[in-house]
Amino acid sequence: MSTIEASSPRTGLRVRVQKLGTALSNMVMPNIGAFIAWGLITALFIETGWLAGIFEALRDPDGWVAKIGGWGAYEGAGVVGPMITYLLPLLIGATGGRMVYGVRGGVVGAIATIGVVAGADVPMFMGAMIMGPLGGWAMKKADELWEGKIRPGFEMLVDNFSAGILGMFLAIFGFFGIGPIVSSFTRAAGSAVDFLVENDLLPLTSVFIEPAKVLFLNNAINHGVLTPLGSTQALETGKSILFLLETNPGPGLGILLAYMVFGRGMARASAPGAAIIQFFGGIHEIYFPYVLMKPKLIAAAILGGMAGVFINVLFNSGLRAPAAPGSIIAIYAQTATGSFLGVTLAVLGATAVSFAVAGLLLKTDRATEEPDLAAATAEMESMKGKKSSVAAQLVDGPPRGPITSIVFACDAGMGSSAMGASVLRKKVQQAGHREVKVTNQSIANLTDSYGLVVTHRDLTDRARLKTPSAVHVSVDDFMASPRYDEIVELLGRDGAPDAPESGQAPETPAVEEDAAPAGEEVLRLESIVLAGAARTSADAISEAGRLLVDAGAVEASYVDAMHERETSVSTYMGNGLAIPHGTNEAKDSIRRTGMSFVRYAEPIDWNGKPAEFVVGIAGAGKDHMALLTQIAQVFLKPDEVARLRAATTPEEVRAVLSGH
Repeated sequence: MSTIEASSPRTGLRVRVQKLGTALSNMVMPNIGAFIAWGLITALFIETGWLAGIFEALRDPDGWVAKIGGWGAYEGAGVVGPMITYLLPLLIGATGGRMVYGVRGGVVGAIATIGVVAGADVPMFMGAMIMGPLGGWAMKKADELWEGKIRPGFEMLVDNFSAGILGMFLAIFGFFGIGPIVSSFTRAAGSAVDFLVENDLLPLTSVFIEPAKVLFLNNAINHGVLTPLGSTQALETGKSILFLLETNPGPGLGILLAYMVFGRGMARASAPGAAIIQFFGGIHEIYFPYVLMKPKLIAAAILGGMAGVFINVLFNSGLRAPAAPGSIIAIYAQTATGSFLGVTLAVLGATAVSFAVAGLLLKTDRATEEPDLAAATAEMESMKGKKSSVAAQLVDGPPRGPITSIVFACDAGMGSSAMGASVLRKKVQQAGHREVKVTNQSIANLTDSYGLVVTHRDLTDRARLKTPSAVHVSVDDFMASPRYDEIVELLGRDGAPDAPESGQAPETPAVEEDAAPAGEEVLRLESIVLAGAARTSADAISEAGRLLVDAGAVEASYVDAMHERETSVSTYMGNGLAIPHGTNEAKDSIRRTGMSFVRYAEPIDWNGKPAEFVVGIAGAGKDHMALLTQIAQVFLKPDEVARLRAATTPEEVRAVLSGH
């Protein structure tokens, strides 16, 4: 998906549920390949699997199929059980911990997860979703307690033992505390599902699931409830109907087919392409705008979903593992033996019912105006919180004027934003968009006067509140983000000035008007260190900050603000460069503009990325902007980075950074 964000800020209960669903999805989706592998191994090698069914001779309880499947003489000792009991929860827990605190958080999250896995008698997906992020958060808070207080040479000892000791306590807590609680909840929820199935009430779940999909609340339901419960059920019975409650493409397909027959204008013309993407690609959000255009069509989705669930219950259908995305191809790949007829009829039945209801509603619709698909798509993107690349293939976005001003915003407006703005400015100028002004600014000082705002993904929500009318773009890598090329492409689509004629050189990227050339007083020789002593990002920030203090550029309290800044968003720029700096509130502790430079022989783990060069920044005004612009251009060129790596004196380093 594109990271060009919708402009309206999102608040309220729905957004909090969306964020929870996104967090759960972010733990599960990267590991879907493991779920698929487990599903395929189950389909092939269990006693009722494909291989045993095709080749009767392979039912030998002492054979290799039985050994892998864990049945016959090898009951419980195969691959199927350990994968769902240990591998999948540990992957989820490690991913959750890494989301919170990088690799270090992932390790502690995995240790914490094994506690709930060993302390429960059901697959611990829910426990992993709790203990993984908890382990990452606990490790992050623990590291903050002794940050900057460890004597040089003892960092590795403290890091390793602190992670091990904390992991031990969390594993014990998970074993005796979280594991039994989650096991009880899982059994209770399973009993509730059994009650719904036994009393033919399971189709009623579509009343909640289908509207939740359109409102982008499905991730919380799917990954928070259905996947854990379905996996437990699949381990016991070899399949689960719960995997089919949300992924059935029939309800959406029926609505799109109804638009193809009874729709008008753009909605009718775009429906065939949307149907292909939805049914075969599994991207269900493609049909959401068609429902939002005519909200009463949610009835078609609900009744279609209920029909599909009823048929699956009737035929006792199920999937062996989650199907993601919800493509008919992924669904068939995970369909359990004996369930193909039921699954097929469920998809066809859901499509037929949804088509009939949607067709009737569209046919009897008294509206005379053509439905606005573009407005419905914009509404969908607003609810989702970001642009939809698949929806953009079908309709153009709402009309607006050309973008003539771009601002790169960060917390303080002096470091990462200046570096990113420099790189983006050069790309924009080289593309010929000479009238587009690219500046940088702190988020606190933003005004709603820019056409496009670029921020680190962790700061986008804050920036959106300040500039609700702008297009927002989120980036992770400030130096070489692919989003910059998307911005240049967007400028062309929005009617920005044409590229220069053949033979005409692009204008030189401009520096801010009040930015004076950076002199030797900004980056002094004594502030350049060619062999840094730090081994962690926290120590590297302290090392770069101490050089600023020793040079008289900042007060000692500014170093604390540099650490505070790093907790909100990473200052890693990309290409081996990090530029730690203080928060916007710490500018009062800056005595004069200054910079420091530290090179490390062994790259430092900067939140999971290697930092070989650390540039500390304290900007009192904008007199450091020219040097920052030059530094940005240096780190875009491998040859210049090689020169920095080979430099033997501070004078050589300053010469490279100054463009000499």
